[in-house]
Amino acid sequence: MSEQIRVAVVGVGAFGRNHARVYHQLQQEGHPVELAGIVDANADRGAQVAKEFSTQHYRSISDLLARGSVHAASVAVPTVSHLEASRNLMLAGVDLLIEKPLAVDDKEAEELKTIADQHQRIVQVGHLERFNPAVRAAIPLLTHPMFFECHRLSVFTPRALDVDVVLDLMIHDLDIVLSFVGSPVKEVRAVGLPVLSPKVDIANVRVEFESGCVANFTASRVSTERVRKLRFFQPRQYISIDYGRQDLLVIDVDSAAVEEPSFLPSLAPPGIRVQKPPVQSGEPLKMEIQHFLESVRSRQKPVVSLEDGSRALSLALEINRTIADHHRSANLDAIAGVPRR
Repeated sequence: MSEQIRVAVVGVGAFGRNHARVYHQLQQEGHPVELAGIVDANADRGAQVAKEFSTQHYRSISDLLARGSVHAASVAVPTVSHLEASRNLMLAGVDLLIEKPLAVDDKEAEELKTIADQHQRIVQVGHLERFNPAVRAAIPLLTHPMFFECHRLSVFTPRALDVDVVLDLMIHDLDIVLSFVGSPVKEVRAVGLPVLSPKVDIANVRVEFESGCVANFTASRVSTERVRKLRFFQPRQYISIDYGRQDLLVIDVDSAAVEEPSFLPSLAPPGIRVQKPPVQSGEPLKMEIQHFLESVRSRQKPVVSLEDGSRALSLALEINRTIADHHRSANLDAIAGVPRR
């Protein structure tokens, strides 16, 4: 590979456009990367984004590949098209950053892994919160997490309605918890409902791990407010992560802590230490893409690997099966069909 990495973005809808923006920004800042083109079947949208970020628009992956070499690409098409787009690119020798969820099912995820292994491709999965500065700052604090509370709430938008709220929003927190716990899943309990779309828009899930850890997840895309928080407890310690504010709060038992911190005086009696560890703020997407480019250059396995993406996908799909089972056992179809009085 030449020193400069030629990249493309396949699919420049709401989030794919942000990938193009970051690649262009890195190029403008002097990083050894070139946004060689964007691919989108929507001619008007593709032309507009290409003009905005000073690159070329192509209607198809084959058109992109016919015009010259591309070393790496972000795949941000709808999930149902991930396999086809990724297959074509990997067979052409292109390394990939595939947006989450990785695929529509475990079979497709396994096929992606097989192709990547056979053709020695670098593949990173776009679980953005792994690069959230607050999450990165929390990793050194992990000891033996035993209980998680995760809340991810959004107002309704028509974006990403090709998947349900578990695959759209909750999967971020599933990936974080799986990476923090490092233990196989033992049991899943879940309930979810469609509210404003044909797919599940709100879900509540309880996951128990073989280690004994328990995690509760709530995700909604029909909320009146935006919330992105994860809290977890481990022996003698409580840690709270606010994804949106990139903020980290740590409360632990410390017999030497006799002075109350000035910012939370009423919540810190003697023996309880409250800290806000320093968090170096930054744009998670930019850090994610920079890590991807480093992996492409070094040929090292990304932090968020295909295997990580597959694990998060498998758990999300198991949750959806559990929601469907609950839906049937509660006879919700019949209830939903009863006219309101």
